[in-house]
Amino acid sequence: MLRIQQREQGNAVDICEEQPEDWHEVEALMDLCFAPGRTALSSYRLRDRVDPVRDLCLLLRQDGTIRAAIRYWPVRVAGQEVLLLGPIAVHPTAQGEGLGAWLMRESLHRAAEMGWARVMLVGDAPYYSRFGFQKLDHVEMPPPTNPDRVLGLELQPGAWVDIQGQVARETDPDTALAHEDLSGRPDCQPADPAKETPHG
Repeated sequence: MLRIQQREQGNAVDICEEQPEDWHEVEALMDLCFAPGRTALSSYRLRDRVDPVRDLCLLLRQDGTIRAAIRYWPVRVAGQEVLLLGPIAVHPTAQGEGLGAWLMRESLHRAAEMGWARVMLVGDAPYYSRFGFQKLDHVEMPPPTNPDRVLGLELQPGAWVDIQGQVARETDPDTALAHEDLSGRPDCQPADPAKETPHG
């Protein structure tokens, strides 16, 4: 069971879907957590002029402050729908508490519920392997990307079998809508990561 030691005991944590008005605050968190020039990375070219999958862009808020955030974007590989995970960021004052791992597992569970079959990201295999991600040998991100960092996860059995080729931008604006979250959950709801085991 994942245990998170919260720095401020008793302060409520909410899990929220990112809203348009949150955009600049989330971007500020990303700037704080990542090196300058992050938007020059190849993954950002796949997000250019593409809307994120809003039902999966989640925040953890405490005392009105974003403590962690995760985003997902639609892409295509060999014509097949794929979720591109990232960025995921945890505020420096909250790092080491397990918030990022909790948020990742929760969002992946929601993605599976919404009917997405496969997820990919660019990251360190030793870290992301604990969530089930494995190297995608025949999937190519735009250069310059280290192929050893191109990782995938099946949300449905066999979803990555025989899927190979270059990762391309999603051009159909209705793709994300086809996987709309119909669970009826509120945009924001209480969460207790210190006690709960997230789905996944």
